[in-house]
Amino acid sequence: MSRRHLRYRRPLLATLAAFAVLGGTAAAAPAATPEATPTTATSLRVLDDTYYQDALGKTGTQLKSSLHDIISVQTKLSYSQVWTALKDTDEDPANSSNVILLYTGRSQSKNSNGGSVGDWNREHVWAKSHGDFGTATGPGTDIHHLRPEDVTVNSIRGNKDFDNGGSAVSGAPGNYTDGDSFEPRDAVKGDVARMLLYMAVRYEGDGSFPDLEPNDKVNNGSAPYIGRLSVLKAWSQEDPPDAFEKRRNDVIFDQYQHNRNPFIDHPEWVESIW
Repeated sequence: MSRRHLRYRRPLLATLAAFAVLGGTAAAAPAATPEATPTTATSLRVLDDTYYQDALGKTGTQLKSSLHDIISVQTKLSYSQVWTALKDTDEDPANSSNVILLYTGRSQSKNSNGGSVGDWNREHVWAKSHGDFGTATGPGTDIHHLRPEDVTVNSIRGNKDFDNGGSAVSGAPGNYTDGDSFEPRDAVKGDVARMLLYMAVRYEGDGSFPDLEPNDKVNNGSAPYIGRLSVLKAWSQEDPPDAFEKRRNDVIFDQYQHNRNPFIDHPEWVESIW
């Protein structure tokens, strides 16, 4: 696999900063300023000219393959390092001492993480049993799909696939579940879809990792699949990337894994591939 994208990351970050200064929009480091400017038209052009240049103009399997090569060049975290990372990536823009929980939407102290009722823990949006990758370094520690969530709500979601419908989830307004699926609140439906589709591009069966793929089913069990693809595509269209999701992508790229979720930068690539 080519590793030339490693050469682009630092020059790219410097170029983005230069554009920000020229445009009068320079900001401090994201951790200090949770209102950091999300990806703009200018910075996206820079990304296209550097980070994504090998993917432009492609569709289908060619686009998926190019994106896989690009985003596979990354720094891998340990599972313990994920705690620290999530406190930065999911910081509440209105309270830098808190994180925003994915499904409940609740703002909660960064320090109330753990395994007790009322704590928040590390939710694997692509359930780790779908492919049986556990919490070993790799897909099990990839913070593009790991999010803070209430311990109880995380347990209710379990390893269910995603689909519409079910009964209301106690303590998590706007979320629904039944015996084989989970529906997140409207404000993060697109986030969930784009995280799952990132995983399907990033993990293609190389590097001893499973080949993760979306399908149009639920009840996928321990197979390396997750559904329901048609619903995920609809959610991605209905809930486009917002400032919080874009900032999160930037923090992961700048400070932690040094790779990006391409479906946040280019939501139209969902339809181009699937």
